[in-house]
Amino acid sequence: MLTNIRNVYCVGRNYKLHAEELGNAVPDEPMIFMKPSHAVVALNSETLQLPATKGEVHYEAELVIQIGRDYEPGMAVDELVDAYAFGIDFTLRDVQTVIKKKGHPWTAAKGFKNSAPVTAFQPFPGSQALLEKDFTLTKNGAEVQRGNIRNMIFSLQDIVDYVGHHYGLGPGDIIFTGTPEGVGPTAAGDVLELVWDGESLGKCTIAEAVQ
Repeated sequence: MLTNIRNVYCVGRNYKLHAEELGNAVPDEPMIFMKPSHAVVALNSETLQLPATKGEVHYEAELVIQIGRDYEPGMAVDELVDAYAFGIDFTLRDVQTVIKKKGHPWTAAKGFKNSAPVTAFQPFPGSQALLEKDFTLTKNGAEVQRGNIRNMIFSLQDIVDYVGHHYGLGPGDIIFTGTPEGVGPTAAGDVLELVWDGESLGKCTIAEAVQ
């Protein structure tokens, strides 16, 4: 499922309430960062090892889209995307706070191993169909995030046009499209589960920390 992934693009601050909960300005154009492909792992009920000594690790649940063909200007998102999944953009929040103040890239806070677990990809039903359902993230059985792409600042079309124009898009690229409000810390023993329209799509247990 994850062997052919090439570039991993991510959209920051794409839900207004999420930007506000972290005290960040709402962007006026898509805010793109990247993760190494090595950060991507399957969200398949196994334990997940996260960094132990770098401060709080926050979960950020997101819709993930997979690109099926080379981007061309004017192409509709429904022509370009061939599959979708849901994922968690794990973030070293304390590290991110420091590097933001220094004006450094976000790689240290966003790009560590296992920082991008994703559910199994499914055939893309079209962007309109995705508007009809919410996705949720639960922690230990309690809902902590709920999102719907209709609340994105930048639509899926906006995102693929921006990334395709500035950086390029092709088969095997995936895009984490942004997280709604409700992000928060996770700790060893927590069970995180991604749910789409009431159906569990994947979960993991946070492993005991190792040095």
